Amino acid sequence: MTANKRSTGDDWIDEDDAPDLSTPDYQVKLSATSPRRGRPKAESTKISTTIRLDADVLEAFRATGPGWQSRINEALRQAMNKGAA
Repeated sequence: MTANKRSTGDDWIDEDDAPDLSTPDYQVKLSATSPRRGRPKAESTKISTTIRLDADVLEAFRATGPGWQSRINEALRQAMNKGAA
């Protein structure tokens, strides 16, 4: 059922109330910081790929809850190390 949304009210803030970021004080603060966007880079980044797995194998990992992709990665790493030994 669709209903009209409630009014958000008259909480208008006059744009003149915002601080003037062009003042010397703010310019110093803004120039001293660097923009940080997104997640910090990891030491070792992962590569996105496509892999075909049997349905029962995939379902077993997914049933273990969040982090199942990392657990698949760890299982593959263990298999890789076992084969090198």
